[in-house]
Amino acid sequence: MVQKTHTFHIHGMHCAVCVVVTESELLELSHIKYAKSNLHNNSVEVSGEFGDRTPEVIAEELTLVLTKHGYRLSVEREVKNKKLSDFKIAVPVALTFAVLFVVLQKIGLVNLVDTSQVSYGTAIVVGIIASLSTCMAVVGGLLLSMSASFAKEGDKIRPQLLFHIGRIISFFILGGIIGAIGSAFTLNTGATFILNLIIGLVMLVLGLNLLDVFHFTKKFQPAMPKFLARHAFGLSKLNHSVTPFLVGVATFFLPCGFTQSMQIFTLSTGSFLKGGLTMLAFALGTLPVLALVSFSSFSIKNNSKAGIFFKTAGLVVIMFALFNLINSLVVIGVLPPVFNF
Repeated sequence: MVQKTHTFHIHGMHCAVCVVVTESELLELSHIKYAKSNLHNNSVEVSGEFGDRTPEVIAEELTLVLTKHGYRLSVEREVKNKKLSDFKIAVPVALTFAVLFVVLQKIGLVNLVDTSQVSYGTAIVVGIIASLSTCMAVVGGLLLSMSASFAKEGDKIRPQLLFHIGRIISFFILGGIIGAIGSAFTLNTGATFILNLIIGLVMLVLGLNLLDVFHFTKKFQPAMPKFLARHAFGLSKLNHSVTPFLVGVATFFLPCGFTQSMQIFTLSTGSFLKGGLTMLAFALGTLPVLALVSFSSFSIKNNSKAGIFFKTAGLVVIMFALFNLINSLVVIGVLPPVFNF
């Protein structure tokens, strides 16, 4: 049979995780020989044996494979509805969060401003925001995809528990290893400024991407090497008693920008215990939403209010980023102290 190549537009694509998921799922099909997703224009190029089927029919067939992750293929380019009206709710909610943040900072319950020492409370908050992002929605889809094969055998609870246990344990241990590696380096004021600047810029890009208004910012989002992420996703296809645990461990290596920003900070702790506890706090922050995804049909990504969720989270993340960037400039003396709560 003659091999043909088609390019389709992907609806529902948001981040680097989406690239890995769409490519991996399509390559699982026996008649697909090549699949290359592009985040910048939300498309995928596929080559395979399609016979005399029209591109429209092929798109519908491939959508059946991707729909469980919230994606849909089409011949026509997706017309993005930015839903600016969502900001009418997102802005007040984000401002309320900012006021609460200042109050908690004022009474000393959390330390969310000082970039030289991100508190465990901060890590939990970032984890909560991450769990509401599209990246974590895909992680939830990965979890459900893995558990589907176990559910067919009547094993519904154990795989879910093993996944979360594996995720929590691995985030502590691997976070600790990153912190210990950081202890080998002595960070002076300039190096600390650069590290905090990177964290702030990464968070700023993540926040802008969550707003889903400025498409060009997607190209600036950092991504882990695709081969690591693809192997992590591939684990979900195995049906072995320890697979759920390993998939939980593998999520540490998925190209989620929030996870990576916390990993960068963890490097600056220079301590196994501090690094481990920071990543553990982040993982615990993601736990409530991922648990809802695990044990119910709850899905932020497909919720009718998803736009409000993401825009609110985006605004909050942008506030975190600006606090980081401004205080980084304060540390090196470029700006006078700005936040004296």
